[in-house]
Amino acid sequence: MLPRSGDVLHVTRAASVQFLRPITFRVIRVLDWPTYDGWLWIEGYELNASGDAVNRRSIFVQRLGLEQLQAAPQPRPHAVRAPRRPVARTPIRVG
Repeated sequence: MLPRSGDVLHVTRAASVQFLRPITFRVIRVLDWPTYDGWLWIEGYELNASGDAVNRRSIFVQRLGLEQLQAAPQPRPHAVRAPRRPVARTPIRVG
């Protein structure tokens, strides 16, 4: 399964050798750039220990090496408004 916008991932050396020091990463989106089978380009934010975004990055990783720490919240259903009733207008008399 692909990461979704809002997912928080633990990215380690299992995902790519560049992550000798693991990072926590919040996904913005999975980029649709051509890659090798099983690899992804992901855009998002590197998070510090407090969970604050400290660096925006695009990373190239193996999907199977990613560990999900927190799933994105489920999208809220769209509110459907009731149709508006026409307002009765009284003609204005001039004169």
